[in-house]
Amino acid sequence: MSLFSAIGVSASGMEAQRKRAELITENLANAETTRTPDGGPYRRKDAVFTTAPAGESFAGILEASGSPVLGVRVSDVTIDDRDPEKRYLPGHPDADPEGYVAFPRIDPATEMVDLLGASRGYQANVAAISAVKDMISKSIDLFR
Repeated sequence: MSLFSAIGVSASGMEAQRKRAELITENLANAETTRTPDGGPYRRKDAVFTTAPAGESFAGILEASGSPVLGVRVSDVTIDDRDPEKRYLPGHPDADPEGYVAFPRIDPATEMVDLLGASRGYQANVAAISAVKDMISKSIDLFR
């Protein structure tokens, strides 16, 4: 694997973690949403990662040396299909005849921990790209 393909792998990881962070922030923003255009409360979303070829550049296709360099991508976005949480709020506009309101099953503390994990994953990929950049710079210095 070349140094440039290592950058492609880290870039794919950064993109996947960015998408994961977007979904987590959407979940946090809609933690109390009881009515959506689809009807019913908001449903929690989560990213599913899978391996994918990293950086499909023309030069990378020409090299094709043995096994392909794999990165990561978001293959799917899952939607929570559990029953919503019911809270007794008889004065709420979305209350059913018994006075219960359906709320999303979103735990803000869990979402914040997941967001921290996505942030750490993103930072790790930035650090890897920085290390590769330093290696390339040192290599160029050796040829002087």
